[in-house]
Amino acid sequence: MVVLRFKRFGRIHRPTYRLCAADKRCPRNGTVIEELGWFDPAGPQGKQFEFNMERVAHWFKMGAQPSQTAANMIKKAGGTIPAAAIKALSVRSKVSKHPKPVVVATPAAPAEETPKGE
Repeated sequence: MVVLRFKRFGRIHRPTYRLCAADKRCPRNGTVIEELGWFDPAGPQGKQFEFNMERVAHWFKMGAQPSQTAANMIKKAGGTIPAAAIKALSVRSKVSKHPKPVVVATPAAPAEETPKGE
């Protein structure tokens, strides 16, 4: 499966990111299929990101799934996310890798009263 996600670059405490189409099995900074743009969180206002929206749309047509962050940034850039990708994002955000154990509360039995005079 192809995913659209960010690849981290830059130096310590000054990251920059590239939006990439990559195989899901590859590591974050590993081999990519295509680089689609960049994001600089510390850049000047109005020039923090630039994406090739034609290629992003192409990858969505091919069935690529964006990460949460990539989807949010594509929306900010004025792109649209397909309904299938939005549905997959909502399902992924609700699933936890470490689910909490379910505790079922049972009503406590009333305590028996003992006579005080005996």
